[in-house]
Amino acid sequence: MFRKNREFWLLLLLMLLAGSSFAIQRFPRPEFETGYQQPETMLPGPRAEIMAVVDLSVLILALSAVSWMVLKKRSRKGVFWVSMFSLVYFGFYREGCICAVGSVQNVTLALFDPTYPIPLTVLAFFIIPLIFTLFFGRTFCAGVCPFGAMQDLVAFRPKTINSKVDAALGMMPYLYLGLAVLFAATGTDFIICRYDPFVGIFRINASFSMLLFAAILLLTGIFIARPYCRYLCPYGVLLNWISRFSYRHMTITPAECINCRLCENSCPCGAIKIPNSVKYAETRRRRVRKLMFITLLIPFLMVGGGWAGSRLQETFAGVNRTVKLAKELLVSDQNGQDNESFEIKAFRSSGKPLTEVYQEARIILHRFLIGGWILGAFLGLTTGLMVAGKLLENHQSDYVPDKGACLSCARCTDYCPVMGNTMPTELNHKA
Repeated sequence: MFRKNREFWLLLLLMLLAGSSFAIQRFPRPEFETGYQQPETMLPGPRAEIMAVVDLSVLILALSAVSWMVLKKRSRKGVFWVSMFSLVYFGFYREGCICAVGSVQNVTLALFDPTYPIPLTVLAFFIIPLIFTLFFGRTFCAGVCPFGAMQDLVAFRPKTINSKVDAALGMMPYLYLGLAVLFAATGTDFIICRYDPFVGIFRINASFSMLLFAAILLLTGIFIARPYCRYLCPYGVLLNWISRFSYRHMTITPAECINCRLCENSCPCGAIKIPNSVKYAETRRRRVRKLMFITLLIPFLMVGGGWAGSRLQETFAGVNRTVKLAKELLVSDQNGQDNESFEIKAFRSSGKPLTEVYQEARIILHRFLIGGWILGAFLGLTTGLMVAGKLLENHQSDYVPDKGACLSCARCTDYCPVMGNTMPTELNHKA
């Protein structure tokens, strides 16, 4: 039968070969020697330099406008509208970055790590608000910082906080600043950026925990004005110090204070110093005793705080990735290599010797030991100076802003009836 159909099978084979040759012609083999080169992987480049110049120009213009509104125009309305512009530009448009608050960490890391190249824009955002504060007070807080502007929008019913509670909460920014400097100096983390409550809102992208933190702060801000600025902001600590030496600071009244008491409760941040005639009668002997007490108290607090901070060496260092890896490797070697974490497996595959990791961990632990002493001493010194400020408060007869705590928001100026060097007629008759 095969012989009978031999012609048929031969014809079929010839058709298949022709079809295969036709297919080869339709889909020829690719030629690799045509001079074609694989393109390089394209990465998004840095922001254009011109935009960095624009950011700095907007910062300087906004600071200048707020300083003029506060010191010359004495206009709360003007400060408010500049702050709304800053909220839109530095907040939602620039998404909270570059941020003067977070630049503390970049500057710290650049000081302790010579291999870290700090961007000039970041350095400028750190220095420029401090310079303006030295000349004009905390006008950056008043209308340029987007964090403060957002909190201002919800301050509907601000209440006065007890002075002792306010003083206790006022220590938190110093602790936050100290921890931020410690973690940045050791190359561990940028905790200000990691736990920034408002950047997630500006970028419309944040974890649930950070959005919850921001919501709590904003809800608290309805009754406690600017809770982040007063009780958390680490950059505010530096502004507080420098503002005390400001060349020209906002005043409640443009002329002589008439003690009308209209401004007494106008500041939602409790930054107005009320006249204290009782201090005037304090004897010299009693004042000398207070000074001696403070002289002994501050060194005691610094040593005690430094010792307490050094005890937290391992707790702080446990956050560092190298120290954490060294501990996991040590436990893994002692208990066997079963169920090792991904980090340990990645390390073992790298071929890096264990002794090198352990040596790096020892160096970092030593840095945290020294940093713990410095952090504790810093907090002890701060506490002692706060106590000294309360005990040695000088006599004053007028209502004046606390140059360190005052945010230069100009709210109190709207309550002052004094216009220039003259007094309103109705108040003059009453006087």
